[in-house]
Amino acid sequence: MADLFENPAGLDGFEFVEFASPNPDVLEPLFKQMGFTEVARHRSKDVSLYRQGGINFIVNREPKSEAGYFAAEHGASACGLAFRVRDAHKAYNMLLEKGARPIHIATGPMELNLPAIRGIGGMPIYLIDRYEEGKSIYDIDFEWLDGVDRHPQGHGFKVVDHLTHNVYRGRMAYWANFYEKLFNFREIRYFDITGEYTGLTSKAMTAPDGKIRIPLNEEAKQGGGQIEEFLMQFNGEGIQHIALLCDDLISAIDKLKQAGVPLLTAPNDFYYQNLDGRLPGHGQAVDQLQARGILLDGTTEGGQARLLLQIFSETLLGPVFFEFIERKGDYREGFGEGNFKALFESLERDQIHRGVLQATE
Repeated sequence: MADLFENPAGLDGFEFVEFASPNPDVLEPLFKQMGFTEVARHRSKDVSLYRQGGINFIVNREPKSEAGYFAAEHGASACGLAFRVRDAHKAYNMLLEKGARPIHIATGPMELNLPAIRGIGGMPIYLIDRYEEGKSIYDIDFEWLDGVDRHPQGHGFKVVDHLTHNVYRGRMAYWANFYEKLFNFREIRYFDITGEYTGLTSKAMTAPDGKIRIPLNEEAKQGGGQIEEFLMQFNGEGIQHIALLCDDLISAIDKLKQAGVPLLTAPNDFYYQNLDGRLPGHGQAVDQLQARGILLDGTTEGGQARLLLQIFSETLLGPVFFEFIERKGDYREGFGEGNFKALFESLERDQIHRGVLQATE
């Protein structure tokens, strides 16, 4: 995709998301359930590459590392991000000139030095310019496992569509400015969502390349909601959920369920009964969506259906969860705003079920 606006850092999508856990055997079985395969291991560190389609998840088990310290503080979680850039060192120097905080990641002999800056919760944002087939960071610093497909299709998820940051109340402007000032992100959506009991505000940011999207979520004034719960459980700001994109969500969800990945329950029958009125001519099999709890949003104006299908997992890593989506008709910028109330109330029901939120008559 051509740059949407000036792209000073030369951004070109997500390269990987890094994960760590203070306890062993937490991340690996979950990622296998989600359709990922371990395809490579680091040459000198206890680090693995799990892959599905074009999605790279790094599992970092090194105890005395940025990832290890992050996991000790926050629990099993996403502890780092990597952005693809055209020239990593040029982008790094530019970001430092703009006030970014550098972060040094220890490397061994003959290993790549990956430049990084401090991001949300103090986690590193790596800058990666080696991502061509055969010349990537994995070809240099990792060893491919024998007999394993280097590009497994898994359940059909292809890329990281977006990931969210949960921030303390009053900090949304700070993090919006962080991405605007350093990378020239722009706000493309703003939501003020109210459920039956709680609420939140969300500012959706997108990078100049159109591939990196980061909604920022902040608790509403009344408090007691999902963002506040996350911040307390997570012990700070961080990545709340990661959205994975596929071409056939119904098939992918069937595979996730068969693998035992717990998903949020469907909204009430009225939601599905109202779909034809809200999105006339959407062309989707409502009974198939309802049977799986998949939500539908988008627009059908002008007779053209531009749609987003989405469903969330339950919390899987402490308060962290995943979103699974499909986009139809080149519907690239929406985040399911028409579904937000239904999604929000679904998450409230989960809070009530877990005893975190007290239902009122």
